[in-house]
Amino acid sequence: MPSEFDLIRRHFTRAPRHTDLAVGDDAALLRAQPGSQLAVTTDMLVAGTHFFADTDPEDLGWKTLAVNVSDLAAMGARPRWAFLALALPVADEAWIAAFARGFFACAGAHDIDLAGGDTTRGPLTLSVTLLGEVPQGAAITRAGGRPGDDLWVSGQPGRAALGLAALRGETALSPAGHATCIAALQRPQPRVALGLALRGLASAMLDVSDGLLGDLGHILEASGTGARIDVAALPLPALVATGADPALARRSLLGGGDDYELLFTAPAACRAEVEALALRLGLALHRIGELTAEAGELRLHEADGTLVRSARTGYDHFC
Repeated sequence: MPSEFDLIRRHFTRAPRHTDLAVGDDAALLRAQPGSQLAVTTDMLVAGTHFFADTDPEDLGWKTLAVNVSDLAAMGARPRWAFLALALPVADEAWIAAFARGFFACAGAHDIDLAGGDTTRGPLTLSVTLLGEVPQGAAITRAGGRPGDDLWVSGQPGRAALGLAALRGETALSPAGHATCIAALQRPQPRVALGLALRGLASAMLDVSDGLLGDLGHILEASGTGARIDVAALPLPALVATGADPALARRSLLGGGDDYELLFTAPAACRAEVEALALRLGLALHRIGELTAEAGELRLHEADGTLVRSARTGYDHFC
């Protein structure tokens, strides 16, 4: 049976690229760029709550880091240093090796050093603390939205929720739709390039982890605004094209979560810049509504012209 330190040396030690002292000592030594602020986030994934216990460990390694990378992307920060804490029921070397491959694939894609962490025996729990850098004063928070700002969302929210529904046997998707939605659930793609490009352009931003409407509520609360969503502008047709029932597709898009797309606001005067950015990045950016002056009020403008007040529902671990 390998020891804790054997496992760390064998699977989680890599040559650092921008860390003065990384894995193997009592603490890491980091050197931030002059003129930068540190952005720090942490997330925990627990078997049975955030993922099925039989999830492919390589996919799980990727996602464990990716969900944190998405948090930094949502603030316009560049990810740099990760700290990984693992509670493992058993020291299954094959599982750990596959997990490490996925984790370091995500780290390599975003130029992140694993700078430290911890392992222990216990129920399968995965936790990452991720540090990044952003120029002083350039971070994009949830609090900058103003009435009249456009409301945008990146990519295709709703796919991960459909993937989860498919795994649970709650829906049947086409073969192509099934593959696309499972990939969105298991291998989310953090929008780091978009987050960096939106510095100085977006007025408020967050990533969609607990559902579009629920997460939008955080922007409304922090910015002191309301919002109107144009239902006809939502990227719903692509979800229906997966073979999903239209009602389920709509629920997945508005309340499903786990997509890690970016939801952001920007002044209407910047609309052409945002559209040009979408072309430059090759990433769909959907203008789905606008912020309003009615603090906390969220309304859906339906295709038939009716305006419906909506609850800001989303995933909550304790509800």
